[in-house]
Amino acid sequence: MDNKALVILGPTASGKTSLALQLSKCANIEIISLDSALVYRGMDIGTAKPSAEELSACPHHLINIIDPAQSYSAADFRSDCIRLVREICGRGKLPVICGGTMMYYKALCEGLSPLPPTDDKIRASIAEEASLYGWPYMHEKLKKLDPSLYTKLSPNDKQRISRALEVIRISGRSMSSFFEKKGDQCPFKRIEVVLLPQAGREELRLEIRRRFMRMLDRGFENEVRALKERGDLSLSMPSMRCVGYRQMWEYLDGKTNFGVMTERSIIATCHLAKHQMTWLRGGLSKSVTVKRINMVPGDATNLATVCALAEQLQEYE
Repeated sequence: MDNKALVILGPTASGKTSLALQLSKCANIEIISLDSALVYRGMDIGTAKPSAEELSACPHHLINIIDPAQSYSAADFRSDCIRLVREICGRGKLPVICGGTMMYYKALCEGLSPLPPTDDKIRASIAEEASLYGWPYMHEKLKKLDPSLYTKLSPNDKQRISRALEVIRISGRSMSSFFEKKGDQCPFKRIEVVLLPQAGREELRLEIRRRFMRMLDRGFENEVRALKERGDLSLSMPSMRCVGYRQMWEYLDGKTNFGVMTERSIIATCHLAKHQMTWLRGGLSKSVTVKRINMVPGDATNLATVCALAEQLQEYE
């Protein structure tokens, strides 16, 4: 029997985790988190991590697996996810991959391009040049060097602009040229459930605001303060670049007031959701799946539909 998985995708605050947990009551599943923030221990409130009770209700994987001082890449996720799908299917259960980190899912479905390893000296040189001229100037360099990637990146996307220029200086090739050669594709069959808000997205924006206010009520400020007081973390680390954490850190540094921090966190989360929805509407892999279904978050029929899909997938040979 082939390995297979049900995948629940959607923007932040669209109800993915809730749907997966409801599914666990009608199907024999284990949940694999597709969320780059949930991997970190001690980052519970700001990541909307499932509660201890929810985690105990159904087996979860790739949650609380590393310290915030460590890093976890798309390559790490791909390797771990493929292994977990094989192990869960071997136990006679259905893996449910649930989350919204699209970079991870793209790596899983399409494989990883063989990019050259990072070079600290070249990276430092690029950062120094950017400090003099600004990242929009560095972005303009890509217009000639990598026009395809240039159109996809924001002028302020420091991390990706830096990496693109670094790859060019190391290899003499554009990053886009590496993307043309994909690694192995996803080695198991899957049904994809995509939660997409209806036009306007106003309800999603309101839910993002409500959710962040709940985080504040639950003690998000104290959570970030405790992380900051450790002394070994900084805003340059992937963990502290998670939405909300950077804004709260800057507030604790006295760079903004509480109201500004709140609004910036909400706006950053809305931008993340917009990016996720754009990707979900046009960036999903064209590789073979059993089925792909779009759903409206909160629809009363979603659970029944997902339960039926899980049953169909378990019977699929």
